[in-house]
Amino acid sequence: MTTAASRFVRVGVGAFVLASPHENPRNPRFIIGKRINAHGAGTYALPGGHLEFGEDPETCAARELLEETGLVVKNVRFLTATNDYMPADDKHYITLFMVCERENDDSEAQLLEPDKCEGWEWISWEDLLDWVSRQRNGEVIDRRLFDPFLNLIAQRPGIFPLS
Repeated sequence: MTTAASRFVRVGVGAFVLASPHENPRNPRFIIGKRINAHGAGTYALPGGHLEFGEDPETCAARELLEETGLVVKNVRFLTATNDYMPADDKHYITLFMVCERENDDSEAQLLEPDKCEGWEWISWEDLLDWVSRQRNGEVIDRRLFDPFLNLIAQRPGIFPLS
């Protein structure tokens, strides 16, 4: 049962960790993971989490990436934000999308929170756009996307995670 105290908007932070600034700038690769044991379970999302009181989004993104993937990142910057009302989960978030690079291009994401994510994989921007389009068209696809990903493309047409 929902109570008045549980109905508030939270701030989430999701981070595009670019594979390398030396890759194709028109089709960058980044990591995603399959969510478990939380709202949106079974969907794919960027690494990230909740913005803590007094924390800036850049610090939040770097902290969450280190906690979840072990990746040390640099050049963390704001990309855009989405309004993510998820009535099926009785959740409402403002998601701050950040973009960054790995400190070391040879570092790979580790699964450090196996109770929250099944694993990490690299995908391309074109893959994401294809999956969003197919999911929006009602196709059953292997990788369903977390609502903020869908909203990113719907609410911010033309957005692109540049390095």
